[in-house]
Amino acid sequence: MKQIILGTAGHIDHGKTSLIKAITGTNTDRLKEEIERGITIELGFASLTLPSGQHVAIVDVPGHEKFVKNMVAGASGIDMVAMIIAADEGVMPQTREHLEICSLLGIKHGMVVLTKIDMVDEEWLELVREDVREFVKGTFLEDRPILPVSSTTLEGIPEFLKALDEEMVKVPERPSTSLFRLPVDRVFSMKGFGTVITGSLISGSIRVGDAIMIYPTGITSKVRGIQVHNDMVDEAHAGMRTAVNFQGLDKDSVNRGDILARPDTLKPSFMVDALLTYLNSNRKPAKNRTRVRLHTGTSEIQGILILLDRDEILPGESAPVQLRLDEPVTLVRDDRFVVRSYSPVRTIGGGFILNPIPEKHKRFRPEIAEGLTRIAKDGPEKIIDYHAAMAGYKGVSFSDLKLMTNQSEKPLNQLVQGLLSNKTLILTDRENQIYLHQATFENIKKDIILFLNDFHQANPLKPGMSKEELKSKFPLLQGSKTFNQALDQLIKTNEAVLTEDLVRLAGHKVSLGIDQEEARNKIVEACRNGGLMPPYFRDIAKSLDMEPQKAKDVLMHLVEEGAIVKTKDDLFFDATAVADLKQRLVQFLETNGEIDTPRFKDLTGASRKYVIPLIEYFDATNVTIRVGDIRKLRKR
Repeated sequence: MKQIILGTAGHIDHGKTSLIKAITGTNTDRLKEEIERGITIELGFASLTLPSGQHVAIVDVPGHEKFVKNMVAGASGIDMVAMIIAADEGVMPQTREHLEICSLLGIKHGMVVLTKIDMVDEEWLELVREDVREFVKGTFLEDRPILPVSSTTLEGIPEFLKALDEEMVKVPERPSTSLFRLPVDRVFSMKGFGTVITGSLISGSIRVGDAIMIYPTGITSKVRGIQVHNDMVDEAHAGMRTAVNFQGLDKDSVNRGDILARPDTLKPSFMVDALLTYLNSNRKPAKNRTRVRLHTGTSEIQGILILLDRDEILPGESAPVQLRLDEPVTLVRDDRFVVRSYSPVRTIGGGFILNPIPEKHKRFRPEIAEGLTRIAKDGPEKIIDYHAAMAGYKGVSFSDLKLMTNQSEKPLNQLVQGLLSNKTLILTDRENQIYLHQATFENIKKDIILFLNDFHQANPLKPGMSKEELKSKFPLLQGSKTFNQALDQLIKTNEAVLTEDLVRLAGHKVSLGIDQEEARNKIVEACRNGGLMPPYFRDIAKSLDMEPQKAKDVLMHLVEEGAIVKTKDDLFFDATAVADLKQRLVQFLETNGEIDTPRFKDLTGASRKYVIPLIEYFDATNVTIRVGDIRKLRKR
């Protein structure tokens, strides 16, 4: 059987609480002040079994304008509304505001109940009917029943219950989802039970023993017991009024407006992207950065309204907005909300969430405003495409996509796999399930090629750029596997080459200009003439008609191609002379077993300032090994 929650709405003193008592026997006014003053201040709750056997949970809301925020908290999560209008007064200010709120919250099922018919005659009642028909024209209540009742004489009550039964059939089942969420509307302590939290279970299910987290605080606990309609149960499902008590949970750690969910399934955010409908009943436009009150679930949070594509929004208009809030909220795509003005407080608009965890947007960026407007109507596949594209280099995670699409894990996984198959998405981190948009991945590859091309132009004599230096050009990719994945693909397609730790474009070849060729020849000749006692490079550079850095580039090119051997102390030797010395050194060690510095000096015929760098060069290149003050031939 379907789980259905019925909510009341309507002006103060129009008989909402009396009607519920007449059909259920429950007085939903439980506070001393409510009973003494005869008005509903807080949310009230009851349950009813209809003639068909359909069980209904009922939420009674206050009608006074001072308590509209409580009304919104109660209306969130209901499936159907009974709009209560007293026959002796007709449509009143809160009647209008409550209907606007119900419409903004996306409620599509309900009926109008004309109460207190025992206080008017038939002629007056008919006039009120006509007034109500005009009032609901163009709303979700336009073609719904208008039912006259008296909670005092019970006239019309059987007809009301029958009509309620018929309307309940039209309410669809709630979409199946694994995401359990219960917005908290009441917290109290009971002796022997501990802390008890109540709310309308809006999605998923919960069982005794389940671990839960309170959002946005992140406090965790375990379900100790569950009650539905005053009966203890092992499990509760979406559409049920649910009371849950917890092990070791402090009452003061939970507040109305918090949300119960499983650990790490929601993400608190100080911003949300939304499609806002600004009510036609507003008298003037709302400007960018207007301070507002956001009502969503059972919470009320203050913040500012950011208009993304205009400077003001006119009555009757809808527009993509970003709400920047004073406190974090935990929402998912398609959650409904109501916006009320800061002061004086009145309902000015509402709509539904497009992205519950957005980045901070700059205004008047077409890709943002137009994209959000588009995904307000798009299906989940295009929503995924949009969010992946907007995520840029950092990509989007599977867990974030669940919130951004409001899809359960299995159907979302099927959608993602389809986008991977047609290469709209690229999986860049299998462990954390991070996805990059194909266009972003192609841009990374293009940027790698551009960086390499710039490097080659600035350093024509260098064979390539170090991989780490190239990766440092992508600070947003540090710590991710995306850079390596993009580079690997460029290597596979023969666009780039990786040799040891150097990356180059496949077409890059080191080539010397005319002036560089002349410098090369002079350096080679100076080192060759110097033999094992070459001049310092700084002395060679003075004879070159070239900037010092460019001369050094030519020198290092000679080192890299093997024409020159570099040792420490900024000494550069002719490679042929060093090779000849190596041959004579190896022969000496094979014959004599060891050599000390004086004998090595005799072997080279060079002064000590060259001898030490040379023998240490042979140590570093694994020709010799030092043992105390002597060298021996290193075993191969």
